[in-house]
Formats: sequence, C-alpha cells, structure tokens
Amino acid sequence: VRQIVDITAIHRVYRPLLIHARSVRRKSCVIERNPAPHGGRGALPSEGGSPSDLLFLAGGGVIARKNNLVVVVVFIVVDVVVLCGIKRVPTVVSNYQKDETEETARRSSGCGKNCLRSCCIPGAKLPLYALRKLNNIESEKVVLGIENKDPPVAFLDSLILGEWEDRMQRGLFRYDVTACETKVIPGEYGFIAQLNEGRHLKKRPTEFRVDKVLQPFDGNKFNFTKVGQEEVLFQFEASEDGEVQFYPSAPIDVENSPSVVAINVSPIEYGHVLLIPRILECLPQRIDRESFLLALYMTAEAGNPYFRLGYNSLGAFATINHLHFQAYYLAVPFPIEKAPTKKITTLYDEVIISELLSYPVRGLVFEGGNTLQALSDTVSDACICLQENNIPYNVLISDCGKRIFLVPQCYAEKQALGEVSPELLDTQVNPAVWEISGHMVLKRRKDYDEASDENAWRLLAEVSLSDERFREVNALIFEVIASGKDGIEHAAKSLPKEPDTKAESTEEESAITKTSHRAMVGGTQECVVLQ
Repeated sequence: VRQIVDITAIHRVYRPLLIHARSVRRKSCVIERNPAPHGGRGALPSEGGSPSDLLFLAGGGVIARKNNLVVVVVFIVVDVVVLCGIKRVPTVVSNYQKDETEETARRSSGCGKNCLRSCCIPGAKLPLYALRKLNNIESEKVVLGIENKDPPVAFLDSLILGEWEDRMQRGLFRYDVTACETKVIPGEYGFIAQLNEGRHLKKRPTEFRVDKVLQPFDGNKFNFTKVGQEEVLFQFEASEDGEVQFYPSAPIDVENSPSVVAINVSPIEYGHVLLIPRILECLPQRIDRESFLLALYMTAEAGNPYFRLGYNSLGAFATINHLHFQAYYLAVPFPIEKAPTKKITTLYDEVIISELLSYPVRGLVFEGGNTLQALSDTVSDACICLQENNIPYNVLISDCGKRIFLVPQCYAEKQALGEVSPELLDTQVNPAVWEISGHMVLKRRKDYDEASDENAWRLLAEVSLSDERFREVNALIFEVIASGKDGIEHAAKSLPKEPDTKAESTEEESAITKTSHRAMVGGTQECVVLQ
C-alpha cells in the first residue's frame, strides 16, 4: 500500500497509470464467516482482509488468485507535470527520508523526543499536501461530486492509507486495531459493534473538567506539539497556485503555523487520523470558521464516501484540549446517515437544514449550499453558538463533505447528576461522535456478545437532549444563523429556565425570516426526506 503514494505532484487529472502490482499471501483468518465491514482491516491483504476493499479505496484495479496467492494490481489516477511525461520520486515511506548524518545532528540538539516544540522543530521537514483552495461555485461542485460523472481517484485518499499503514508496520500504535472484532447488529438501522478491549486501558486519560465546553489551552497538559514527528503523516495546507501538489519533504513554517494530519495512536478503526489545524498556535478545542472549513475541505478532497470526519467538544467526550478533528474509514453506512429527516428550512444561500427523525439522539442535518464555504459557515456558526452557551456537542461530516450532522448532547451532565443507570455506566462507553453516529465501541466481551439494536438505542437515548431542551437550543442556533456573525455574541447568554414554547417558536420564525443576511426561501418547510 505504501507504494501507492510514490507520485509527488498532481495538478489536473490527465490519465490513469498502472503503478504497482504486488503478490501477497493471505493469513488464516475469520474473514469468510465474519467479514470486516470497513475499508481498512477488510481492505488490507496483509491482515487477511478482502483485496476488493483495497481496490475500492485505492481507486480500482484487478485481482487474480493462484495457489492461495492474491495478486492485486492497483490503478490510480495521476497527473503530469508536463504533457510528455509523469514526474516520479522515491516512495514516501516515512518522515525520515533525509540524510542520516543531518538527521542525527538535528535530533541531538533537541529534547531527544523529536517532538513538534521549539526544541526539536528547527530545521525539521515533513511531507506537505497542498490542496486546491476553491473560490468559485463550479469548481466546488466538482470536488463535492455534484456533477453526474465519476470523480477522479483521490490522491489524498491513497496518501492517508499508505502512510497510516506504514506507521502501523512500524509499531507506533498503542494496540492493534486490526485485531478487534466488528459486526453489524441486526436491526432497522444496522448499528455497528466493535470489541476494543485495549482502548480504555491504553487510551490517554482526560486531563480537564468535563462541565465546561470552553477552557483555556494548558501547555503543561498533553497537547499535540508533544507527539513525535514520526506520528505526523503530512502537513495539510492550501496551495499557493490553486493546484493540488504534494511535496515529500517540506520545511515546517513555524511563523505560519501549519495544519497537520497525524495518526491517532489509540485508533478506533483502520486509517484513524487526526486533523490538527494550525498546530503550533496551540488552539483549545473549540470550533472556528477557518478550522471547520479546512475539515470540510479534507473530506471533500479525500473523495471517499467511507471516509468520515468527526468532532467532539469538551463535555462531549473530547479527551484533549487542543483543537483537532478525527477521521477514519468504515465501509458501511452509519446508522445516523440512514435515519429519515424532516426539512426545517432552506437558507438564502441554498443551505438546507433538517431535523433527524426516528433516531435515538436528536440532532440537525446541514447540506447543500451555493458554495462549500456557505455550508461551512452555517455549521460553524451553529457550533460557535453552542460553545458560547456551554452546550456540549458532536459533529459528523459525511458523504464527502456534503452532509453534516450536528448533535448537542448531555450524557456527561447526566453522569454528574447521577441520572445514568449503573448498568450503562458499567459498560464504560463514552458516547462521542462515533458512538452517536452508530459505531458502538465496546470495552467488554459481555457487551459485545450481547450487543443488540435495543441496547444501542437505550444508551444513545441517554445522550439526547429532551424534546423541550432541543427546541430551546434550536431557537438559539437559528437566531445566530439568521443574524450571521454578529448574532454569536447576542446569543451567548443563559438559556431561559422556563421557556414559553409557543412564544419561542414565534421568536425563532421571526429571527429567521426578517434577516437580510440569510433569508428563508418560502414554501420549503415541513418536508419529510427518507434517506
């Protein structure tokens, strides 16, 4: 898989190229009776997975079998630097493709951990993926896959998979996630259960209060500048010339703090990575417009519907107070993606806001928009509103950036008040974005063996706000969205203890329809959409 990422510069898709053919012997495994429903463990022949999954993630190819050997021929679409040829450089297999003498000298001058702090970062180099920064509607539609044609194979997708596999082979993870059992639970939505007995034992403990969504950054506690540079897969920035480019070794611009993609050393699934915006600025875990747009670009750029990106606020089971998003591959639909929705409204810039129906957790769904930034700004404004009002929440970005789920939650609050049953507490499941989306990461064999649609539903029902509270929160969100950026400060106040539901509904409608910033489009309310 690492060989897939040996193309170092891509601009516009020009032609497919047969890069590599490998023969691998499959290990004995239970894949035939319990196929892995994701694009990682099931994708890698090295772990006994299905080569056809690998071909899907890598962009297509052919498979041949002979004498228990699986020959995988992978096709990937690449570009040309000049029309007469394709520029190639050595395969990117690690962060240390540098002169050994120079690297040893640089390490000896730092703290010895090769971290991302000032002691080790001078002179350091990391791969750089420069993404296309879109400025017009038509080009964004191409990235979002709105055109009725197959998009080109995403180089970013192959890069993430290849580099992640490399770090797994080098033993940089706390446990082997590919050994975790996974199954789809029978039921209407198909909740996914994973037995991950090592995660709660080896995962880094939470080091801050869980009752405050906004807390200042504390450099004395763990943050991502303390990780080794070998955990960083690449820098992720906008291209200066508007074209997609990849550099296998690029200096770290300390003055203009880079965003980076790194491995999650306590992974939930194959390809589990972290997007850390402007890492050297040491931002606390809070959404802002710039960082959320970067996250949306990443999912669109990856171009893989099995690649989802999530966010947990403090109080909603984020464990590190350093701004980051999570993402991984799972080759089945998340239950939340299959839930029916009821359209609430369409904004002036064509962003559609809907409400989840028949799902254990109440939440909002955002999609559409004239531009990717319009969709991003709407969701990030809603997130900022929740933060300012100390309401914990989770976000799931799916469908290559075209659908965004925003779910306020109260599980930690209920825990503190003693309102969660001992039976649920004994499971030690902290329902963050992945669990809320329907991927249940279970810590005990007993819970995995007894996993059922009813048990998953009962846990997630405890996460959800009550209907009354959800309406209150929606009123705040719509007020902020309607009034734009200026409404964030206005909404940053305590919620009413005894709201008048009828008056609140009138106020919500007034706030939306009277604004000139994002006026409603008439006649689009109350439409049930079955996904």
